[in-house]
Amino acid sequence: MQSLYIMGAEPDSGKSVVSLGIMEILAAVNRRIGFFRPVVPEPAGDDLTSLILQRYGLDLAPDLLFGCTAETARRLSVEGRYETLLKLILDKFKRLEEASDMVVCVGTDFSRVAPALTFDFNADLANNLGCLSLPVLSGSERTLEQTLDAMGLALESLGSRGCDLLAMVVNRVPEPQLGPLRQRARPLLPESLLLYALPEHPSLGHPTVSEVVRRLGAVPLAGGDDHALTQLVGSFRVAAMEVPHFLDYVDDGCLIITPGDRSDIILASLLADESTGYPRVAGLLLTGGMDPAPQLLRLLEGRDASKVPVFRVPDDTFTTSLAVSQVRPTLLPGDERKIAAALGLADSHIDAGELRQRLALRHSKRITPLMFEYELVRRARSRRRHIVLPEGLDERILRAAEILALRDVAELTLLGEPERIWQQASELGLNVEQVAVIDPLDSEWRETFANEYYELRRHKGLSWQMAYDAMADVSYFGTMMVHMGMADGMVSGAAHTTQQTIRPAFEIIRTRPGVKLVSSVFLMCLPDQVLVYGDCAVNPNPDAEQLADIAVTSAETARMFGIEPRVAMLSYSTGESGKGADVERVRAAVRIARERAPELKLEGPIQYDAAVDTHVARSKLPGSEVAGHASVFIFPDLNTGNNTYKAVQRSAGAVAIGPVLQGLNKPVNDLSRGCTVTDIVNTVAITAIQAQGDGGQGGA
Repeated sequence: MQSLYIMGAEPDSGKSVVSLGIMEILAAVNRRIGFFRPVVPEPAGDDLTSLILQRYGLDLAPDLLFGCTAETARRLSVEGRYETLLKLILDKFKRLEEASDMVVCVGTDFSRVAPALTFDFNADLANNLGCLSLPVLSGSERTLEQTLDAMGLALESLGSRGCDLLAMVVNRVPEPQLGPLRQRARPLLPESLLLYALPEHPSLGHPTVSEVVRRLGAVPLAGGDDHALTQLVGSFRVAAMEVPHFLDYVDDGCLIITPGDRSDIILASLLADESTGYPRVAGLLLTGGMDPAPQLLRLLEGRDASKVPVFRVPDDTFTTSLAVSQVRPTLLPGDERKIAAALGLADSHIDAGELRQRLALRHSKRITPLMFEYELVRRARSRRRHIVLPEGLDERILRAAEILALRDVAELTLLGEPERIWQQASELGLNVEQVAVIDPLDSEWRETFANEYYELRRHKGLSWQMAYDAMADVSYFGTMMVHMGMADGMVSGAAHTTQQTIRPAFEIIRTRPGVKLVSSVFLMCLPDQVLVYGDCAVNPNPDAEQLADIAVTSAETARMFGIEPRVAMLSYSTGESGKGADVERVRAAVRIARERAPELKLEGPIQYDAAVDTHVARSKLPGSEVAGHASVFIFPDLNTGNNTYKAVQRSAGAVAIGPVLQGLNKPVNDLSRGCTVTDIVNTVAITAIQAQGDGGQGGA
C-alpha cells in the first residue's frame, strides 16, 4: 500500500488543515495509520505531530514519527551531505512504514528550514519514500487567474521531478471563486488527478491568544483558562493614547498591547470587555517587563479565570507589536474550535470515499471509537436534519452547537431567551450565528402548539389553559416542534432530568406502530468494536413481552448504525441449564422475539462470557451463530444493565454513547447531566441519523 506525502507548494498554504482532514478520513477506516514529519524543529516534535498523536492515539514510538531535527537538516545541507540527509529520513520512514499499514507524511515548512529544504526537498522526499504526492497551495489574496497559474506551475514543477500525483488541494479559496475554479481547472489537469478546493475560513485565518503568548514567551498575570486562551485574535491594537481616543479603536477580538504601567488603559480594556456597548477583548499584553501597580494586580487576580487574560512580556511595545504581527495561525492540541472548523472544511470539500478508493484502502470488521464517531458525523451530514436543543443557556450545549455548526452536522435550533443566549455565547467567545434561537414564551407557534397538545391530552382531563402553560416549558415546546414537523428530532437532558426530557415524548410523540415500548440502548465503543447494550436507562423490570420488544428494537438500532445484530438475551445461566422465574422470563422473551423476527440471529438465555468468548461458547453452546460473537446484549433488568454498562465503561475504558431512545415515532434523546461537549455532539449526530430513517419521519 502506497503512503501519502502532503506538501505545501508555498508558504502559508494551510497544509496542516488539509493534513488533519485527511488523517480524519483515513483513521475512520480500519487501518494502522502512521504519521510522519521529515523535519521537526526539535526532538519533542511540533504542534501538528502533538495534535495528531493526541487525537488519534497512535501507538507508535515517538522517535519514529520524524526523520530529523531542523538543526540536523541544516547542518547536513550546508555540509553538502544532501544524500546523507535523505537516507537518514528514509531509514526512519521505513521503520515507521513497517509498523503501519500506510503512512501520512506531512512535508517540511517553508518558515522553519532553509530555502533549499522546501519545495524541491519535499518533491525529492516524496519520490524517495515511495509516496503518492498531494500538493497544497493557497488561493488567498489571489485572483482566479493567478490561482490557476500557480496550480499550473506547481504541477509542472512536480511533474518534471517525476512525482506520482494523487491529488491537489487548493486551500483558502475566496468563496465566490470555488465553483469557477473547479470548472476552469478540471480541463487543465490530468484526468487521474483528484482536485479539491477549500474555502477561506475566518477561524483558521487568525491565531488564538494561546498561539500569540506562546510565541512571545509571555508570562501570565491573570485570567487565561483554556477557553479564554482559545479565543481568536482578530487584530491587535497598540494603546499609546488617552483612554477616550483609545476606546474608539477597540474592535471585536482585539489583542491590546500597552506598557505595564498604563493602569488607565488596563482598566479601560477590562471595562470595555464587560460592557455590552463595546466589543469583546481577546487579551492584554503588558510590555516593558513591568507588572501593574500592586493594587491593580490584586484586582486582576481576583477576577474570573475565564475573563480577559493578561500577560507580561519583557520587550518594549514596538518590538512586541512586530512579534505579534509575525505570529501565523496554526492548529494546537486542545483547540477544539479550530479543529472543528478544519474538519468541517475537509468533510464538506474532500470526497472521503473517492480519496480512500484511490488509496485502495481495505475495510475490515474492526471498528474503533474514532471510526464510529467519524461515521456518525459523516452519515448525519449526508442528509442533514433539523435538531432542537431546548437547553440553550447551558454552556456545554452552546459549545456543542458551535462545533456542530462548524462541521455542518445538522440544522440546529436553541430554545430560550435570545438576548441571554447571545450574551452567553458572546461571553464564551462562541460563534453560533448559524443557529436559530426561539423563545417559547413569545413564539408565534405557542398557541398552535397548545391547541394540538390540548387535543392530544384532553381525554386525560387536560384543560386548554394547562396546555398553553405547558408550552412555556422548553421540553414540551421542543417536543411539539418535533411532533408538528418543525424539527426532525430533539436532544435534551444536560440540565433537565430524564423524566423532564422523555415524559413529553411519551405524551406527544408516542411509539411507532408495532412497538409497544420505549426503551434505550448504549453504544459501547471498545478499542476494536462497538457493542449495543439495552435497556440500561428506561425500563426497570421488563416482563417477557417487553424484553422481546427491547431485543427486536435494539437489533433494528444496531443495524441502523452499521452493526450486524447478533442478539444475546442475557441471564445467569446458558441454554437449558438454569431454573427459576428470572431465567424462565428470558426463555419466554426469546420465544416471543423469534416469533416476531424469525430472521434475527438471537440466542438466549446466555451468560455474558458465553456471548463474547468463543472458547466458552464452544463448550456451552456449540454451533450457535451468536455465542462468542454477540454484538447486541439485552439485559434482564435495569439494575443489571445500568451497572454493567458503567463497569465496562470504567474498567475497559469504553466510550459509552447514549442512552439512545428507541421505539418513538420521532427521535428524542436524553443526555446525562454529567455529559461532555463530545457526548452532546455524538448524541445530536445519532438523533439526526435516526431522523433519516423512513424518510426522516421516524427512527430506531
